[in-house]
Amino acid sequence: MAAPAPHWLTRALLAAVCLALSFSLWRHYGPPDPRRAFPTGEIVFGVDGSHPPFALADGATLRGLEIDLARAIARELNLAPRFVNSGYYGLSDALVSGRVDAAIAGLRVEPSRTQDLRYTQAYFDAGIVIVAADGESRLALEEFAGERIAYEFASGADGLLRARQSEGFVFEPLPYELPGYALDSLRLGLAEAALVDATSWLLHRRQAPDWGSRFAYVAHEPYVIALRFDRVDAWKLLERALSALKASGELARIVDAWL
Repeated sequence: MAAPAPHWLTRALLAAVCLALSFSLWRHYGPPDPRRAFPTGEIVFGVDGSHPPFALADGATLRGLEIDLARAIARELNLAPRFVNSGYYGLSDALVSGRVDAAIAGLRVEPSRTQDLRYTQAYFDAGIVIVAADGESRLALEEFAGERIAYEFASGADGLLRARQSEGFVFEPLPYELPGYALDSLRLGLAEAALVDATSWLLHRRQAPDWGSRFAYVAHEPYVIALRFDRVDAWKLLERALSALKASGELARIVDAWL
């Protein structure tokens, strides 16, 4: 009969097995490695270069909020960013075919696509806001019942106002051709409140910095980044990068630079 192994050898073998098992579990369930998720060392973003101020193709140059955000994400992951200007309606095909790693172009979560696309947390809320003059205590749409509400005709704000009216709330609607005109109406005292999308409001506020006003969201429309559903490690990395950019204030600085 063979002599039993020394206790120290048994312990060493057991430790080696545990180490190998731990390494295997870490590879499968630990933090993903950017170089495995993006083996070329770059992350390819699909963008829509006709959507300022989020992305604008100026000749061969791309600029905008989403371009700066994509570059910040790539820096966070120590990867090189590359952009493919697919246009909005070509993004899903570019993702599924693998031509791009991620799509960042004012995308919303589409429940019908959650079987083949995976979405990150939001980086911007482009929903509808109610805007009132500085000093106005009311910021709920229903509180302005019976009063003049300026808005862009045939817009999301128009649909929301009609929905509230169908619920029994009565307003004095003031439709305008553009959201900027609706905000000018409020600024000039022709309306008690304006109902516009958040992007239009933030851009208008930059153009009239001396105008005192207040706003609150009435409806939310989060913008997210999309990836192919099977790119789980890539999705985890983008989630981690977005969380870090939010925590450091870098995401807020990028948004403020453009809006």
